[in-house]
Amino acid sequence: MIRMKLFFTAILFVICFFLSQKIEAQDDYRYEIGGMLGTSFYMGDANKTKLYQDPGLSAGVIFRYNKDLRWSVKSNFVIGKVSGDTRKSGNKFPYDRQMSFSRMFYELGSQIEFNFFNYSDKFSYLGTKRISPYVFTGIGITFGSGKKTFIDANIPIGIGVKYKVKDRLNLGFEFSFRKLFSDSFDVTTKDEANLDAPYNIKGSIFKNNDWYSLTMFSVTWDFGSRVCPCLNIDY
Repeated sequence: MIRMKLFFTAILFVICFFLSQKIEAQDDYRYEIGGMLGTSFYMGDANKTKLYQDPGLSAGVIFRYNKDLRWSVKSNFVIGKVSGDTRKSGNKFPYDRQMSFSRMFYELGSQIEFNFFNYSDKFSYLGTKRISPYVFTGIGITFGSGKKTFIDANIPIGIGVKYKVKDRLNLGFEFSFRKLFSDSFDVTTKDEANLDAPYNIKGSIFKNNDWYSLTMFSVTWDFGSRVCPCLNIDY
């Protein structure tokens, strides 16, 4: 309950912050909508260090509000799959217990993005680039299906690159980790070997919790009011 309250409080703070800011230099279109497709993998007790071990397919939809040429707010809904197997982990578990798991997950979240360059294919007098790397972070909520369901807040941390193909069409690629606040993302049934703190070491917000990662390609389409970035006037 406390985690849920913190999650909704953070979302409300982000929304209020951006609504309270004066809109300054904007790109020619304020909004983007589109889809993304890629892969996901899990890191936790059954996989401590190996990237892209047992990857699953992920897909989703995104909506982006471009506040200006550098800053954006993105919301996403993602469906994906993660799996793990302790026999591939390289760890020794108590009583030689071994297990594997597979879980579908659903994520709803929002992130703040910062472009390293002024992102646009127009307005060259502002030093704009039609390609730009970016970094992002935010907050989200993850739901996992299974006989033992899972729900928790997550913090995404990632990098990406976006490319404006032409007037309204954008291509994107991003890699991110999703930090969870519990150690039970890999526990899908009540009667399997427990991967929720198998060594009985008490976790904390920064330790012994599960993660998952997304590597996504995206295609988005610009829409909304066109804005002159020098005068901030719709036209």
